[in-house]
Amino acid sequence: MIPVTPNERDGPGTDGPDTRDSATDEELLARAARDATAFEPLVRRHSTALHGYFVRRAPHAADDLLAEAWLQAYTARHGFDADRGPARAWLFGVARNVLSAHWRRTERQRPGWRSDTGTGRDDPWEAVDERLDAAAVAPRLRELLTELPSAERELLLLVAWEQLTPGEAAAVVGIPAGTARSRLHRARHRLRAEAPLDLTGDLA
Repeated sequence: MIPVTPNERDGPGTDGPDTRDSATDEELLARAARDATAFEPLVRRHSTALHGYFVRRAPHAADDLLAEAWLQAYTARHGFDADRGPARAWLFGVARNVLSAHWRRTERQRPGWRSDTGTGRDDPWEAVDERLDAAAVAPRLRELLTELPSAERELLLLVAWEQLTPGEAAAVVGIPAGTARSRLHRARHRLRAEAPLDLTGDLA
């Protein structure tokens, strides 16, 4: 299986419609553990969303990170457990790990980095902040987002930007759904007065 870019699509098959495209993501991942071709509809369904996730956080490396995320997801497909969350959240969790590794590598390449001072930064807020600045987001909103704890900020952006449900965002971050909803409510309360609709929305 070769990862595709968000614009690539498979042509029609020779044996009639592919019924796997009507299967749920969870069913496809379960089948992919024994039939690699069942993974292909997942790539078609989710490449655009995952690419957007990377573009908003590491725009210059988004294409490479998308390819790496699909390779890692394909390699790890046997380990998917539907009892721990939906497939979409699992894929974003893979993407989050790929992004964190990218940022750690980037940090190690900075002048003056020393191995005895840490393993590198894995919070991509700096790149996200640059994207917000480019979008002319109100300076006070940027300050408020910067002041949020990293977990609250990440949950907020997963829900607002990536359109994940609070439960899915919780699975991506690796915390209970109830905890995620509580943190989202707290973050929304802090931002509501000054944040634009597309960053607060209905996060409950």
